[in-house]
Order: sequence, then structure tokens, then C-alpha cells
Amino acid sequence: MLTNMVRSLAALLLLISVAHAQFQFFEQMFGGGQGQQAPEKNVPSDSSRYQSMWKDSRCDRYLCPETLACVHFPHHCPCPFTVEEKFELGEGSAICVSKGGYRPGEAARKVELARKGLL
Repeated sequence: MLTNMVRSLAALLLLISVAHAQFQFFEQMFGGGQGQQAPEKNVPSDSSRYQSMWKDSRCDRYLCPETLACVHFPHHCPCPFTVEEKFELGEGSAICVSKGGYRPGEAARKVELARKGLL
């Protein structure tokens, strides 16, 4: 009789702990009304943060406008996103284009094809 009660109590405690863990998971998953909130969508543009970072940047050469990197020449600016590849056009100019595939230089090949009117 006592072992049946112990088993029943153990099963009940197991069910309660599983249910508690499940609710904690969903509370974490959906925010639970506390902690970090998602940023608001469709807020008006505000450039004050960028302007502040621009003013605080120290560069005695060229300060890249998109990345705030300090480089010797404007065409040395890095691309702002990792999914982009830089392609130098010559005459001190460069563009950033989306990576064209899995092989290195694929974006450059596509730019050359576009220059020739084949793409």
C-alpha cells in the first residue's frame, strides 16, 4: 500500500515538473511579458545615432560613409554586409555586389558578363 502511494506521488511530481518545464519553455519562447521586447516596426527614420557615431569617429584619412572604416582611399572601403563581395571597377571606384554563388570570384564574373551585355 505504501509503495503504491510513493509511486503515485512520484508520478504526480513528475507530471507537475514536466508541465512546469513546458510552461517555462513557452514563456521564454513568447516573451512572457517581460525581458527584451522586439523593436517597434515602421518607426520614423532617425539618423541621430549614426551622426553621433560619425562625429565620434577619429580618422585622418578617408572615413567610409557606410561602415565608418578609416581607409586610405574611398575604393578601399569594405562592403557593409558579409553577403556582399567588393568588385573594383578601376579608376579608383568600387562596388559591392551580392555574392554570386559558392565559388570565389563569382560576383566578379557576373559583373564582367553584365558589362559585356551578356547578363
